[in-house]
Amino acid sequence: MNVQPLLDALHVQEDAARALADDIRAQITELQGRLREAETHLEHLAITRKTVTALADRLPAHPVSPGLPEHPDYPRILAVFNEATAPLRARDVCEALDHELLPKNIEGTRAKLKRLVKLDVLTEVGAGSFTRKQ
Repeated sequence: MNVQPLLDALHVQEDAARALADDIRAQITELQGRLREAETHLEHLAITRKTVTALADRLPAHPVSPGLPEHPDYPRILAVFNEATAPLRARDVCEALDHELLPKNIEGTRAKLKRLVKLDVLTEVGAGSFTRKQ
């Protein structure tokens, strides 16, 4: 009885199984590297959170802009105007704040800018054009 064809078929299957095992080992090695990177990133984020939390405890309870309305956009709006080199429109401020450029957002921002004018923080230098009060 000739068993050679059977041994040849077995050899082909062993080669295929060995190639599959090698491929899976390579994938595992790559995944282990990616896992190490992800864990390192998580550690860095945890350290950053701890640092920011410690620093936040040292900040005054309220921002150094007394008289601003209690809304998170107002300090951000002022930061936009601090960086501006020219008068800004409500649409420009919306873009800087990463608000979607929808009419309701632009109008809401315009209302906030008008309120800052009334609070003597901003000046309306032209119709719909605002700048930081000098």
